[in-house]
Amino acid sequence: MSDPKSQPDKVLPENSPPGPEAARPLDEQRDAWLRALADTENARKRAQADIAQARKYAAERIVEELLPVMDSLEAALGAAGASPDALRAGVELTQRQLRQAFERAGVAEVNPGAGQRFDPHRHQAMAAVEADQEPNTVLAVMQKGYTLHDRVVRPALVTVAKAVENGRGNPISDSNLESN
Repeated sequence: MSDPKSQPDKVLPENSPPGPEAARPLDEQRDAWLRALADTENARKRAQADIAQARKYAAERIVEELLPVMDSLEAALGAAGASPDALRAGVELTQRQLRQAFERAGVAEVNPGAGQRFDPHRHQAMAAVEADQEPNTVLAVMQKGYTLHDRVVRPALVTVAKAVENGRGNPISDSNLESN
């Protein structure tokens, strides 16, 4: 039998540093983590660059649609000796081109008809006039409005009807009612 005191102890003390074999997996994990961190940072920078490019060139499609309109306007201005009828026809053609460009871009007119109910989300009341029509209906359109894919870019400027006041006070208000 051998003496237990003669064999060296194979257990490392608690505070001793790990050997090179134990450090290798830690280094590999640290490298993998650093690479993943770098990949994430690169993806974030690429996304920011893509967003900046998209913002910078967002209007490119609509500009391409409007170039023929600009060409038509320049041709009209260059036609100094044209007759009024020819100029009118050219302006009407230019207007059609512009409407087509708007349609392709998702721009729609907001042009309420007389008698249509006032919609505060799509119309802006510029005046309220006493009229025999139902209150809060459109009487006239001062300026058309426009939407872009159902988002109001500019509301239609309208005149709306208000209730006709009689001698006994405002029929909409309860403030002039006599109490018993």
